[in-house]
Order: sequence, then C-alpha cells, then structure tokens
Amino acid sequence: MADVIKMKNVTKNYGKISALDNVSLTIPKGRIIGLFGKNGAGKTTLLRCVLGFLKFEGDITFMDMPITRHYPEIHEHVAFIPDVNCLDGRLTVAQTIEYVSALNSSWNQETAKKLLKRSNLPMDRKVAGLSKGMKTKLYLLLTLSLDVELLLLDEPTLGLDLVFRKEFFNTILGEFYDENKTIIISTHQVEEVEHILHDIIFIDDGKIILQDEVEKLKQNYAIYSISSDREEEILKHNPMIINRMLGKIYALMQSDIDIADAEVIRPTLAELFMAKVGGYDE
Repeated sequence: MADVIKMKNVTKNYGKISALDNVSLTIPKGRIIGLFGKNGAGKTTLLRCVLGFLKFEGDITFMDMPITRHYPEIHEHVAFIPDVNCLDGRLTVAQTIEYVSALNSSWNQETAKKLLKRSNLPMDRKVAGLSKGMKTKLYLLLTLSLDVELLLLDEPTLGLDLVFRKEFFNTILGEFYDENKTIIISTHQVEEVEHILHDIIFIDDGKIILQDEVEKLKQNYAIYSISSDREEEILKHNPMIINRMLGKIYALMQSDIDIADAEVIRPTLAELFMAKVGGYDE
C-alpha cells in the first residue's frame, strides 16, 4: 500500500516551545485516521506543516513530492477544513459555490448537488448573515465537493448541532471516501468519529506517542470489572486506569490477563486515549 504522507524527524518550534518534537510517521493511502491530542499537543501544527504553511526542520513528502514550502498546486490533491473558515462575507451562498467551483479543477458538481440538496442552505443570503453553524456547513459542503486524494479535517464540526455532525460523518463515508482517498480527522469528539476510523495517532507535547490500527489496539486492551473487595487482584497487574463505581472496580489493562470471573469489556478510543495521554486540557 502506497504512503500518502511521510514525515521524518520533523520539528517545529515557536521560540522555546516545541510544537512538534522530532516527529516521524507515515500515512498510508486509503485510510481514515483519527489524530487525537490535548489542546496545544501539536495537531494543527502537524497538519499545517504537511501543507507547507509553516516552516519546519526535517523532511515531509506528500505523494513522493518533498514539501519545503506551500505550493498552491497541492490543493489539486488536498482539501483542508481548518478550525476557522475564511469565507467572503460579501458573497451570497450561491455566489460562493460558483466562485469555489470555478477556482478548483477538482470540483465535483454531482457531489455538490447532492450535498446542497440536503443542506438547507439559503442560496440568496450573504455569508456574513449566516449563523456560525451555517457558515461551517457551507465550508464543509465546499470542501467535500472537491474530488481530491487527501482530506484534512481540523475540528470540522465545531459549533454544529448533533444532527448535522452525524450527517457530516455519514456523508464522508457515503459521498467522499473510497479506497483511493485518505482522510485525517483532528478532533476532540472522539466518540463521534470512532466508528469510521481505521487508524489512530495520539500526539502529546509535540511527540507521537502511539500510531496503530483501531481494531488491533482494541484487541490488545480490555476493561476488567470485578467487585471492589477484590481490588488487590487488579492492582497486582498494574492497570493503566482504574475507576470505582457502585461497588465495582473497572480497570483498563492488557487483554491477555486472566482474572477469574471478571467481566471483560471492550474499551473505547476515548478510554484508551485517557490511559495513554491522561485526558484533555480545558
């Protein structure tokens, strides 16, 4: 399987702060990847370095092309949804769609029509008059209408209601993704994307602390539940996380441990993230 992105010894410093610290990783083609980390862990910096928006030390290649600066032509192959949008408030929704479609050779009119039909966007209203959620919805529509090989999503559903967030991720699977495309999703909404991910990357303090296939990772760990009077049986196995509720102990550990009569539960990605990184900074 070909690699879409290769990063080798990539470092990005802001003064004395290291946003990326000697990062090396590969992103294979045809995968949906979750990029998880605390606030300030380096997620957005990583994505912007891949696009050449930031200067960095080390080596990055995209589809075997070395990235040394931002090349406008990269957007023929990459669509990027940042955590803020830069839509022109003076244009109407219809004018915005027309402008973006004319500007991008990768525009897929058929996909755009399908998305627009379900969006309920007011075509004659100026972007400046749209709510934050409607602006985000328009930005998502524009981005998903681009027929590109790589989609980068940085907190894509921030500010959207629950119904549209679910519709958005279903759209990714139904309208955008196929085995020739790669998607990287950076988000705090771990539970919302877990069901569509093939791989995960955990980043903390600018370092990659874990990159693995979701199914493989979940097979390697399990949550064991036993009554609280048997706590010592759990503690001797050095659990990664312990929770105590309603007279029971829940411990996240390696899945090959044998504890008699314990209930074994499959962990979520959020629980694995908490175990590896220690939770989100608010």
